[in-house]
Amino acid sequence: MDAKDRQIIRELQKDGRLTNQDLADRVNLSPSPCLRRLRNLEDRGVITGYTALVDQKAYGLPITVFIRVRLDRHGQDVVKGFEDQVARIDQILDCFLLAGSDDYLLRVIVESLEAYEDFIRRRLHAIPGIASIDTSFAYGVVKQTRVFPVAG
Repeated sequence: MDAKDRQIIRELQKDGRLTNQDLADRVNLSPSPCLRRLRNLEDRGVITGYTALVDQKAYGLPITVFIRVRLDRHGQDVVKGFEDQVARIDQILDCFLLAGSDDYLLRVIVESLEAYEDFIRRRLHAIPGIASIDTSFAYGVVKQTRVFPVAG
């Protein structure tokens, strides 16, 4: 991947609805080579899809929760069971495997504190092998972007 490919990606991360002509203009290519590069990025799996960015408050899910999870043991069965369960829970938008004292960081969105309590009691506590759950609530957003930094 070269600098022009990265430029194409950044422009699409800023606005995924660009026409090929507009994209080509922004990255200083003619439309045909721009489209070839775009298709190549898609075919190679660099660009994995396109999506709409939605305001979570307007959608009705205003509360963002970060949950740190520590497992009671790290056998393959416990780890696989936890990860399989997490993959099936819609409220969990992201699950990161961590180094350090906690094993996972989850980003969860819910409509209310009552919904969060229900989520913890019915969904998270139902997963075997969890030793501890530590919760932090986000009360504001300072920066949120989906545009990657310029590599180099």
